[in-house]
Amino acid sequence: MSAFARQAARTTQLLQVTPGWKRVQALYPVCDDETIEAIIDEAAAFAERVLEPLNTIGDRQGCDVTDGRVRTPKGFADAYRQYAQAGWLGMDVPETFSGQGLPLTVQAACAPLFERGCVALMMAAGSSRAASHLLAKAADGAVAAEWVPKLTAGDWAATICISEPEAGSDVGRLRTRAEFIDGRWRISGQKIWISFGDHDMTARIGHCLLARTDDVPGTRGLSLFLVPNLIDGQPNGVSLDRIEDKMGLHGSPTCALRFEGARAVMIGEQGRGLPELFTMIELMRLLTACQGLGIASASADIAEGYAAERRQGGPPERPPVPIADHPDVRRQLHDIRSRTEVLRAAVLELATVMDLARLEADEDLRRELGDLAGWMLPLIKNFGAGAGFDVANAAIQVLGGAGYTRDWPLEQYLRDSRVMTIYEGTTGMQALDFLTRRLWREEGRGLRVFQKRARQEIEAQAVRHPDEAADALRILDDFVDLSTRMMALQADPDTALYQANDYMSAAWGAVSAWMALRLQLASPQETARF
Repeated sequence: MSAFARQAARTTQLLQVTPGWKRVQALYPVCDDETIEAIIDEAAAFAERVLEPLNTIGDRQGCDVTDGRVRTPKGFADAYRQYAQAGWLGMDVPETFSGQGLPLTVQAACAPLFERGCVALMMAAGSSRAASHLLAKAADGAVAAEWVPKLTAGDWAATICISEPEAGSDVGRLRTRAEFIDGRWRISGQKIWISFGDHDMTARIGHCLLARTDDVPGTRGLSLFLVPNLIDGQPNGVSLDRIEDKMGLHGSPTCALRFEGARAVMIGEQGRGLPELFTMIELMRLLTACQGLGIASASADIAEGYAAERRQGGPPERPPVPIADHPDVRRQLHDIRSRTEVLRAAVLELATVMDLARLEADEDLRRELGDLAGWMLPLIKNFGAGAGFDVANAAIQVLGGAGYTRDWPLEQYLRDSRVMTIYEGTTGMQALDFLTRRLWREEGRGLRVFQKRARQEIEAQAVRHPDEAADALRILDDFVDLSTRMMALQADPDTALYQANDYMSAAWGAVSAWMALRLQLASPQETARF
């Protein structure tokens, strides 16, 4: 069995013990066990056959600019077309827009396999898929009908355009302007850090862009627009300034674009650009965790395989033993696999919660699940992203000097994953949001749902795994006590904000303890004790 097939099997096993999945299946009768296993297996085969061969090519060849346009690495355009034509790009897009209409959970189960294959190329797919959902939800009917099927077919692509030279995380300071002239919106300004802002893989690119429509300060003056790079085959005032020379993700062009009177279509209501864009942002934050999970999965497999084959040490009068026999190496491999599988369980948990928060008939239940999803998303985004880097780093340690060379892909995984805790909201921004919004402003609603669900599941495991359950309950109780203290620190915000990152880390520790017990149900021999 290949490494991709093993990852698919792990995913299928964990999905079966994810409590919300059975309810999702009840709401999607087409998602029977046999069908879902076949979909995940085919995702693994596609990733291994089509995407993985491009990973090293993309890193070493990179992107360049020819005649003012970005040229992507050899094979990227063809692989992107194959990905879309196979239905992967639109698997969870509504059927009314030529998608397959599958639940988000199925997409989240498959995504880490694709990200493992070639995370740089998947940067283009991620933004186009998220834009499909945004436009299907918020765009004018004619705009959605024109754009979403083209995006899911891979004929066109889309980006997210937020940052500017003087405004990154501080979105309220954006200066790009939108003016209504002769019955049309026109966009002028500069945007930076745009993944696949220009490329040669599709015939047209639409930019989901925030721009200021009035002089109201902060985010209230921002509206959301769709800005095509071409209109009727002609340039639309969108030009490439440069592509960034980056540490990793060399196959993904990170662009600076200039907009000069570019025609645009407003998406949603004027002045509500940022809330509208969160449809796209939330999907991309979950996808960032899938990126980290894909890289962590690959790194864990490499470390385990190398440790089983590399022979060093043991009694000098006997042949050397596999380094996996040494206790300290076993410890390292245990930590690597534990962190990877806990993340896999958490990604599937959040995806099912997000599905049910949209699908359940009971309004109170939908609200409760929505609170839990909002509480978990900053954790999954940040610690999922961090796992990609940390597991790759730990795997390099297992390989020793070999891991530091280009003979193994770990050094690329390390470089590619480093940015993941930065884009889609930095670690610090996630921590501030987790404290000030999820705990303070929402008065801990998501925390209470988490506490209730985690406690019920842990206590249900206590008969079979009493020691592990007791440890998990202790971690959960300690975190709840910490939350009470952090709630009281609203009167001393400087102290609280200084501790926000530690608080978020404690929350992930509690989630990890919860997920670690769930691993006992799926694969007891690989379970971590926390």
